[in-house]
Amino acid sequence: MTSTRSLDHIPNETVEKVLGRTRQLCEVPAPTGGEGERAAIVSDWWQRDGVQEVDIDSAGNVRGRIRSGVSAAILIAAHIDTVFDESTPHRTEIRNQRMFGPGVGDNTVAVAGISALGSLLPPTTDCAIWILGTTGEEGLGNLSGISHVLSNPPQPVQAVIAVEGNYLGRIATRGVGSARFSVEIQAPGGHAWEDRHIPSAVEIAAELVTSTATLRSSSDETTSVNVGRLWGGEAINARAESAGFDIDLRADNAADLDRLEEGLAELVNSERPGVKVSRQLLGRRPAGGIASNHPLVFAAGSVLEEFGLTPEYVAASTDANAAYKRGIPAITIGITTGGGEHTRQEWIDLDPLPLGLSALVQTIARYDQQQRF
Repeated sequence: MTSTRSLDHIPNETVEKVLGRTRQLCEVPAPTGGEGERAAIVSDWWQRDGVQEVDIDSAGNVRGRIRSGVSAAILIAAHIDTVFDESTPHRTEIRNQRMFGPGVGDNTVAVAGISALGSLLPPTTDCAIWILGTTGEEGLGNLSGISHVLSNPPQPVQAVIAVEGNYLGRIATRGVGSARFSVEIQAPGGHAWEDRHIPSAVEIAAELVTSTATLRSSSDETTSVNVGRLWGGEAINARAESAGFDIDLRADNAADLDRLEEGLAELVNSERPGVKVSRQLLGRRPAGGIASNHPLVFAAGSVLEEFGLTPEYVAASTDANAAYKRGIPAITIGITTGGGEHTRQEWIDLDPLPLGLSALVQTIARYDQQQRF
């Protein structure tokens, strides 16, 4: 990956500091709901960096102001939680200009990256600018961290930029919404031979799981249906009394998500004599988006193009979703490339980091400048 523009204004020591902080933070477990140790580390960074009004709020988010401005705030958010619990070895290593480690790209390098913005942005901006290390972005966190900030903002908010570490070159302009349910089946149970005509909860669960595939067509690129967990049964020679599964419904627009939910409800509510099927909501993420011609999208896209990259406009599920729900313009961008997200073999490329940091800085600065006219 090369740039058509000089990156000399990103000092080498800044890049090294970002990488060092990435390694430090990556080696601290932060499963959703257990982000406290990481939040304390980030808070300490920002206080030592001279960030103003650094605070850890009641939802566990770290926040600080890096520019005062005279108009409403831009929030730059990177989530501090990961999908890995404390049982996962949290180690990093660098091989062939790549850093490996659980959560390194999703989203540790982004947290370290936004921590450098105070030293990289122009000294004065029209917009106030706050940086956020958010909680509850992964799993069943249901965007609790960013939602809390937007419900209790430090000042009026005009835009949100969510930063995902390995998203360089992509601009998420559509928020993929989700609805997650636990479906449980209760049946009479019985002997595998003597009661062979009695319904089995396991068999009904299997039928339902198979039927969920019909909720979307094979050519549908705007929705997804995923059964992530399946359980049930008491013994190999018993008709199962209980079984169940967890299902994740996703769509990049509210209407399609509603349609998926209605389809699941129809499957669950089908009449089955002697059997009880119920569903429990585990969590939601709102769908939404931003107009393709919005100044925030233009700023991000034009900066990438000037660096010789062709922007890829995509749909994603990030902190930006919470902004869409409130009618706040938002995008998601990144500062490097990588892969293996949500696996222990996750990695990021080191070489693109100066370009990614520069693109983030210039996206913010360009959008800020547009607000003056």
